[in-house]
Amino acid sequence: MAVKLELYRVFKEVAEAGNITAAAQNLFISQSAVSQSIKQLESDLQSRLFARNSRGVSLTPDGKMLYEYVRSAMGLLETGEEKLSQSRQLQVGHLTIGASDTVTSQFLLPYLDRFHRQYPGVHIQIISGRSHKVLGLLQSGKVDIAFASTPQDASSLSIFRCFDTHSIFVAAADYDCNFDHIYTLEEIIRFPLILLERKASSRLHLDKFFLQNGHHLNPEIELGARSLLVDLAAIGFGVAGVTEEFVKNELASGKLRKLQTDFAIPPRSVDLCILRDVPQTSAAQKFMQFVQANL
Repeated sequence: MAVKLELYRVFKEVAEAGNITAAAQNLFISQSAVSQSIKQLESDLQSRLFARNSRGVSLTPDGKMLYEYVRSAMGLLETGEEKLSQSRQLQVGHLTIGASDTVTSQFLLPYLDRFHRQYPGVHIQIISGRSHKVLGLLQSGKVDIAFASTPQDASSLSIFRCFDTHSIFVAAADYDCNFDHIYTLEEIIRFPLILLERKASSRLHLDKFFLQNGHHLNPEIELGARSLLVDLAAIGFGVAGVTEEFVKNELASGKLRKLQTDFAIPPRSVDLCILRDVPQTSAAQKFMQFVQANL
């Protein structure tokens, strides 16, 4: 834009006040500064915008046409400033979170509830997906925050550990096995295993551990949904490899029982991930504070 915005501010004030002196008072600048601004604007636009009269000044036809656009533009700027202020104060805004259904239901719900109650004007969107998906969405800017297992390449991310997860094997309480027996790797792989599909990060972690110890997992059933995996194990279809933190209710109720083993699979973590060196929205910053305050 060839003309400085401040000149339009002065023009708008003079047009509405109809008087150089009154406009100067409203703008808290001198009359000469107002007059010079109007002269500069008329020179830049090569058009006469005001005509003098007994009461002060009035808009010329060109000035009236310009005023309608300037008034509209200034109104939009003021609205934008107000919306920005409301966003900073979390009266309005948008927060997009990437997380799996399990992490959302087992971990995020209390934070989402508290945040929504405190800032009802902020629209929250949750995009569901496994770790690799939500991290991809984070990298592309489609989510503000991702909750995922720690990625191998985290150079572009700032990561905050939320909680550890542990892989265990479970079966129905009446399943044909000895829950008092301590099972070896060799014995576990001989069960009809129910596991998540290979693209799940927890399954990849499980496969890696067994391969490092000289064994290959060959499940009888592979599933995409954790809930279905638990349900099939509960009705006796086999032994399921699950995340202990996500089946606490089933273990507590006796719906599932944990098999004892002579090995321990290294824990993994679910982390809060954001893009490093990318400014966060006010809503994202506040939600991160909600989570981090309880870690």
